[in-house]
Amino acid sequence: MAAFGPASIYLRKPEKERIEAQNTPFDAKTAYFVAEPKEMYLKGKLVSREDGKATVETLEGHQSITVKEDDIHPMNPPKYDKIEDMAMMTHLNEPCVLYNLKERYAAWMIYTYSGLFCVTVNPYKWLPVYDSVVVSAYRGKKRIEAPPHIFSISDNAYQFMLTDRENQSVLITGESGAGKTVNTKRVIQYFATIAVAGGAKKAEAAAGKMQGSLEDQIIAANPLLEAYGNAKTVRNDNSSRFGKFIRIHFGTSGKLASADIETYLLEKSRVTFQLSAERSYHIFYQLMTGHKPELLEALLITTNPYDYHMISQGEITVKSIDDVEEFIATDTAIDILGFTADEKLGIYKLTGAVMHHGNMKFKQKQREEQAEPDGTEVADKISYLMGLNSADVLKALCYPRVKVGNEFVTKGQTVPQVNNSVSALCKSVYEKMFLWMVVRINEMLDTKQPRQFFIGVLDIAGFEIFDFNSLEQLCINFTNEKLQQFFNHHMFVLEQEEYKKEGIDWEFIDFGMDLAACIELIEKPLGIFSILEEECMFPKASDTTFKNKLHDQHMGKTAAFQKPKPGKGKAEAHFALVHYAGTVEYNISGWLDKNKDPLNDSVIQLYQKSSVKLLALLYASHAGADDAKSSGKKAGKKKGGSFQTVSALFRENLGKLMTNLRSTHPHFVRCLIPNESKTPGLMENFLVIHQLRCNGVLEGIRICRKGFPSRILYGDFKQRYKVLNASVIPEGQFIDNKKASEKLLGSIDVDHTQYKFGHTKVFFKAGLLGTLEEMRDEKLAALVTMTQALCRGYLMRREFVKMMERR
Repeated sequence: MAAFGPASIYLRKPEKERIEAQNTPFDAKTAYFVAEPKEMYLKGKLVSREDGKATVETLEGHQSITVKEDDIHPMNPPKYDKIEDMAMMTHLNEPCVLYNLKERYAAWMIYTYSGLFCVTVNPYKWLPVYDSVVVSAYRGKKRIEAPPHIFSISDNAYQFMLTDRENQSVLITGESGAGKTVNTKRVIQYFATIAVAGGAKKAEAAAGKMQGSLEDQIIAANPLLEAYGNAKTVRNDNSSRFGKFIRIHFGTSGKLASADIETYLLEKSRVTFQLSAERSYHIFYQLMTGHKPELLEALLITTNPYDYHMISQGEITVKSIDDVEEFIATDTAIDILGFTADEKLGIYKLTGAVMHHGNMKFKQKQREEQAEPDGTEVADKISYLMGLNSADVLKALCYPRVKVGNEFVTKGQTVPQVNNSVSALCKSVYEKMFLWMVVRINEMLDTKQPRQFFIGVLDIAGFEIFDFNSLEQLCINFTNEKLQQFFNHHMFVLEQEEYKKEGIDWEFIDFGMDLAACIELIEKPLGIFSILEEECMFPKASDTTFKNKLHDQHMGKTAAFQKPKPGKGKAEAHFALVHYAGTVEYNISGWLDKNKDPLNDSVIQLYQKSSVKLLALLYASHAGADDAKSSGKKAGKKKGGSFQTVSALFRENLGKLMTNLRSTHPHFVRCLIPNESKTPGLMENFLVIHQLRCNGVLEGIRICRKGFPSRILYGDFKQRYKVLNASVIPEGQFIDNKKASEKLLGSIDVDHTQYKFGHTKVFFKAGLLGTLEEMRDEKLAALVTMTQALCRGYLMRREFVKMMERR
């Protein structure tokens, strides 16, 4: 462990502790966990068992608890304390998993394996486990050769890519605040460090546009995307409000070649609305720090966020974030990524304009419903920043031109209609600018070097169950439902195919995690999305007609679709879905509008002629009502093609993501949030168990135990474990690796039902490979001692001869 430097104490328990644990007295007959309402589970000692009841005395506090027999769970011997891979435990149950994570977390070991998963708990503090020393220590190590770490997962993905010549993916999921984005950054840092780009200098000369090396650019993309896509939420001070899939491409020799980023579902409602304990996107507050005074002038803004209602409905500062420092990082990132000075100013100007939108005021004309501007100062500022004519903008907002039949007519607007229109426009500008930045970043990261394979890193919001769940939650939960299905499919189907291919007898088991019911209910024809999209086509559709259609189609007919349970003080809900992680109640208010996402076409046409190049570019391809002018069939086609609902676009993107993932060898990382108060070192049992149930870790362990999770090629097995009993492998005569492995295993004192021989590999039940590793370590230690003794003996004899000669 010396290779890990100061990090080693945060990665593996000390040798002294390991030896002590092996010598601790332990009575397997009485050591049990007992279910308890306050703490969930407590350690205890079984006192008696009769008539389906069990009485346990707790170790702390020595109170006696009597529960149903099903509510006590056996403990593992102390040698398994703080074990690195929970699939190796003798007893696998909820409390064993919980306490193992809890004890590791208390010792600041935040990474733990669990079968195919790497589980990580947010430490809420900085730990020295990501330094360059640690990166080097994980280079080229197999998973069993080093302590659990995100770097180990990354290195394994990299090695698999090179040896199996296959694309890889790392799927990082977890609730908001569990540490997904930090771990995503670590994966990228790892590849950027170990696979330093080949020929980057040549490419630089050729492209001429590269402002920094590819590694710098991949890492610089982050501060910019975070400034525009992250915000403070109740659970997390730096919450990513969008999902991302980052692909890092490598050349044939494993050097970095290029990268690209895809983003999903930016939460644009945050631009115009925040809850009281939350904040809007970081960029607004960064610009208002006054760190670049010339920008305050250029954007016509002050340094007081309360002057802008739209971004000050919640909090305006965050304790853990220094907005000045972050702004410097954002500004530098824009330069490293190679945006031009013109583009940079355009980005800032449009961001400033978005803030001003919240201050536009309209009043009702006397004696009619019509809205009119209440002062033009704000509109003048916005128009100056967006390169528009202020009078035109106000006219387009209050009297938009709409198409009726073949004619264009101006249509009056009420004050609420104009306000909705303004907020829809500024959300649209913000979102389009964010997506354009991603496109530009991808152009920068595409070096045109030949690429052979990629490793994709997916960082996406985990399952969400709030008091009030809307269309956004349905989209996120549906994504997670698909990812969980992908995991199950990968784990079970591939395992079982492998056994078949290797000729191992194996009962096919379908682990009741068959998620098809809920997925079909959401995406199949006549499912929730298709009814929603159909309703968006009907001019007279409303929330009520949508709700009725859903109920008629599914209530009582589909098991996963249920009536919400009424409760006091609960937010109103219209239907409930049984997801794999729990039942979620959804409220459909405003879904039709959210899904159609309408914009004021008259204003968009002004944007298209804006003197700010960036704004005109963002809306260049927007097909509005105007396109219908070029009459005939073509127009009809174009209009139909451009009108895509939010849910349809989301389904299309999700489909592409799943296709992408299916072409890769996946690695799974599950991030856990230990407590709601962001307290370092504290773990709330109920919260953690809820997440482990939701994210399939407990299910995964169960499956892992049933099969043969560890496997190793015969040649590698012979090479590595020959030391256990070298005498059974005859010297000097040829013996194939399979025969050698069979002889070797047959001659060692292990449980012979715990492994099976396939055609090319030997398969082990959970835990056996761990035992063999321990035996190998002991054997090597003995051999080293023996060698040392021989050397010392030889040296002493030589020394003795010299002494005799001197006499």
